[in-house]
Amino acid sequence: MKQAVKKGIVVGLGVILQFALTLLLYLFLIEKIWIVDVIYALLSVIIVVGLIRNSKNYSYTLPWIIIVLLFPLVGTLLFIAIGQNRQSSKILKSIVESEKSSKKYLKQDENLRKEISANSRLRYISNFAGYPITKNNEVKYYPLGEKMFKDILRDLKKAEKFIFLEFFIISHGTMWDSILEILKKKVREGVDVRVIYDDAGCIATLENKYYKKLESMGIKCIAFNKLNPISGVIMNNRDHRKILIIDGCIAFSGGVNISDEYININSPYGHWKDTGTRIVGDAIWNYTVMFLTMWNSFKKNDSSFLKFKYDFKDAIKENGFVAPYGETPLDNEEIGKDIYLNIINQANKYLYLTTPYLIIDSDVINALILASKRGVDVKVIIPGIPDKKITYSLTESYIEILHNGGVEIYKYTPGFVHAKVFVSDDHIATVGTLNLDYRSLYLHFECGLYLEDVKCIKDIKKDLDDTISKSHRVTKKEATPSLIKAIWQTILRLFAPLF
Repeated sequence: MKQAVKKGIVVGLGVILQFALTLLLYLFLIEKIWIVDVIYALLSVIIVVGLIRNSKNYSYTLPWIIIVLLFPLVGTLLFIAIGQNRQSSKILKSIVESEKSSKKYLKQDENLRKEISANSRLRYISNFAGYPITKNNEVKYYPLGEKMFKDILRDLKKAEKFIFLEFFIISHGTMWDSILEILKKKVREGVDVRVIYDDAGCIATLENKYYKKLESMGIKCIAFNKLNPISGVIMNNRDHRKILIIDGCIAFSGGVNISDEYININSPYGHWKDTGTRIVGDAIWNYTVMFLTMWNSFKKNDSSFLKFKYDFKDAIKENGFVAPYGETPLDNEEIGKDIYLNIINQANKYLYLTTPYLIIDSDVINALILASKRGVDVKVIIPGIPDKKITYSLTESYIEILHNGGVEIYKYTPGFVHAKVFVSDDHIATVGTLNLDYRSLYLHFECGLYLEDVKCIKDIKKDLDDTISKSHRVTKKEATPSLIKAIWQTILRLFAPLF
């Protein structure tokens, strides 16, 4: 923890120093060269015009427009450093190239293409999101992280060829220590073990350069987008995915990170409600390509991905549609958000969803309210105990408008909800890593599992019914903030894209 604090301080000081030096240079030059002021003014105008012209979502870009116009110097610097960091980051450029190269591995089965042609939701995922729809799968749903963890340990022990782990957070404790012991054993057996963890996600949980320690054990490892004082301000895109692949024939994903609170050991926020999935079947290939795409952005180890593809033939018989999908901030598709919107807009009877953070734009707000007005039973479950108070204040700022629009809001009384789950009409669901907030929908690398007419959907519905039964429904009085709180929440919303 001390090392994490030290690293955070160093990175923070580096960021502050960069801004301070830029500001001092600006103030010095403005007295000498008046044109510098003109240049910054022009830059701010160009940025605003570009945002207005190219924006697909003004709820996200409007705060940037306001900040840049009110504070031309600071706003311009922030936007260049954070809002458009893909232009200056070699890491992100490398990921873009890797994503382009890997598209050839994601091919839709032609027989299924004909079958899904009349289904707009599936057609979007296959044609525009670029992730094949599959049928040959068995999917198990976990209502709690500790239940998934037991199966993870069992399946890891059976690995013979490779193990791929990609997680936002890895933390020392019972969960990681148990997994690590198996990984070390598998390395000795000749299994190819690869780990990706997010450097920012693990800043408080792993020592600095932990990847070197893993590599000394024979475990190949990447710390994603490493933080440092020089480039700290352009580190806004994080790897928020949670993927575990074993021999290409078993895959786990969901909201669960590798940290003890996710399996309700030493949870600091009451009962930790999280969910996950286990897949056996053709859909695993989507996750495998996602992982290898990210891996080969940093270490170009694989001339072909096909050696990691498992041939299930016709061993799995479930006929529902399954599609793991990825979200990247580096393309022009808002895949995660669009999949959520498609589910909301096409719901007929009910739509239940859980999210730890409810920081939503006008598209999602209007879609949820319109669904309610159509007669859809819309229920949104958020934490009863927050993990971040400022972020929770932002979440609460959206409750009033949703409540007044007929959407029912529930707070999970026993503790914190980290699950990201949608279920609708007993035949559509998605489980993944995407929160309903700006960071997940626009800035992070994420993943989800789309399910349609799959057996486990009934288990998802049952779990959300059970979660609602343990939750408190927010009343109109509770949804209406005081004047001071409303002003505070309005100010927070201005900076919502930064949360």
